Amino acid sequence: MSFKAARLYPCNPTTTRGASTKLSASKGKIVYTNGKTVIIRDLNDPAVATAYAGHTQNATVARISPSGYYCASGDASGTVRVWDTVGEDNSLKGEYKVISGRINDLDWDGESKRIIAVGDGREKFGHAFMMDTGSSTGEIIGHSKVINAVSIRAQRPFRAATASDDTQIIFHQGTPYKFDKTIKTHTKFVQDVKYSPSGDHFVSVGSDAKIFIYDGKTGDTLGEFEDSGHKGSIMACSWSPDNKSIVTSSLDCTVKLWDVETRKVTSSWEVGTGVNYQQVGNAWLTPESLVSLSMSGDLNAFDPRVGDKPTRIINGPTKAITAALPTSSETFLAGTAEGRLVQFSAGTGETAYVAGDGHTSLVTGLSSAPDGKVVSVGFDDKLREIEQRNFTPASSSLGSQPRSVAAASDGTVFVAEVNAIEAIRSNQKVADVSVGYAPSSVAAHQTRVAIGGEDRKVHLHEWDGKALKDLAVLEGNKGNVTAVAFSPDGTYLAAGDSSGKVVLFNVNERKAVTSRWSFHSGRINSLSWTADSRHCASGSLDTHVYVWSVEKPLRNIAIKNAGPGGINSVLWLESDGKAGKLVSAGADACARLWEVTFHA
Repeated sequence: MSFKAARLYPCNPTTTRGASTKLSASKGKIVYTNGKTVIIRDLNDPAVATAYAGHTQNATVARISPSGYYCASGDASGTVRVWDTVGEDNSLKGEYKVISGRINDLDWDGESKRIIAVGDGREKFGHAFMMDTGSSTGEIIGHSKVINAVSIRAQRPFRAATASDDTQIIFHQGTPYKFDKTIKTHTKFVQDVKYSPSGDHFVSVGSDAKIFIYDGKTGDTLGEFEDSGHKGSIMACSWSPDNKSIVTSSLDCTVKLWDVETRKVTSSWEVGTGVNYQQVGNAWLTPESLVSLSMSGDLNAFDPRVGDKPTRIINGPTKAITAALPTSSETFLAGTAEGRLVQFSAGTGETAYVAGDGHTSLVTGLSSAPDGKVVSVGFDDKLREIEQRNFTPASSSLGSQPRSVAAASDGTVFVAEVNAIEAIRSNQKVADVSVGYAPSSVAAHQTRVAIGGEDRKVHLHEWDGKALKDLAVLEGNKGNVTAVAFSPDGTYLAAGDSSGKVVLFNVNERKAVTSRWSFHSGRINSLSWTADSRHCASGSLDTHVYVWSVEKPLRNIAIKNAGPGGINSVLWLESDGKAGKLVSAGADACARLWEVTFHA
């Protein structure tokens, strides 16, 4: 048996309310961070995406060098990692602890040799260093509060501008970089500063909703953009590749395009209304494409030549994927820690939110009902129905926090809660079964229901339409049973536990077939069977995915480090006796497609 990585379905950027989120662009691709992961993706071709997970703390900003060979990424601990973007292994070039706190921004010089990183620190707020050795190339001084942004002139003579919460911009000469002058144009926090590609000018934007332009070589203030300005804090600005325009993104939910020569607005887009549509970051990808980031994490793509609305909105998870379910051989549904449900197209990589009133907190389980609908449960103690990518008005309040959900053949939905099992049909509670153990997982096949408990046992029941009848108690797990799954033919039941062990039971004979599926070192979060009931995949907190064989229990496929932070869900999109397509998703908010081959 063998496997190969087929596709990455990347997450969207994380945002922080009231703070600027730094996006960057390189050769038409967008670069951003989410948690400990750095994402490089092509918005026009979803198949082209890279996820780098080398940071031990949350990554905050990433920029690719002008040469395109390296990426520098900073994190919340003040560490900058410089790594290779060429090749799949993303080998580390250097790791440098530059300041004592969070890095808010960094920039490369035009020679791809020097980096300035800025942010929050105790001794200093910024550091200039060589990318290959980490040795200092000057000092970044003059600010009295956290620095929000930095931009370096790409041409010699090098210059650098830093923008801070102290309302000032410091202009540096280089190299080595040294203090030249303080620029006091803004009256509130300065959120972003950017040099033009030509190096002739740089612009700054801030919480005072003002935009200023400066001479790139001397730092002299040339003027202010005053025409039809923003009504709220401006969080980001970017230059067009031809140096003639800039784009600004604001908390007033608008994105504006400005002509540099006349300092007039040439286009204005209103993305929406409300906090979720506040614009907190942007990047200019190509002459025909620019992107602005909404507070919700959505990426809004604009064509500077067209219209008054985004040409495309790229949806996606921004927090951990906590549950997933195949909806066809080409699509799957993912529930996230923020309560969203996202529909993925496996072939194209396109994503779309499930519309309507959904969950308000973490989605703990998804299950397919016989009528084609999908049911979901979440930490908001609600059971909801999804039909054709929309939440239906129907929802049921649950007695306590749900952990897992499964649907029987008559449409009854079983919810494993903290201390009970609830059976719900047509939004009506038909049974509430108190049990003497804490249920942690549930699975159903036709009229049989298996409940995994924190008593390290699997309780097998028969559902007669009104009550659960006890059939057997299956023993063999070494920890709390955290995942259970019937094979499609109903012959087998796989039970994964908190110790990392998966026990395979024969349902009709009520006994264990094998307990040798024990290579995981962490809690089993998800189990999924192939259509022919011959192979079972397991995803674990230990970040690994294993594919087990029923016929040859000692043979397996080990997909090591399948998802940084742990795997929360695995699912088969399609499978036959020879091969299958397996999706894994988890803590890094990304999903990955694996092509698995079963050898005879």
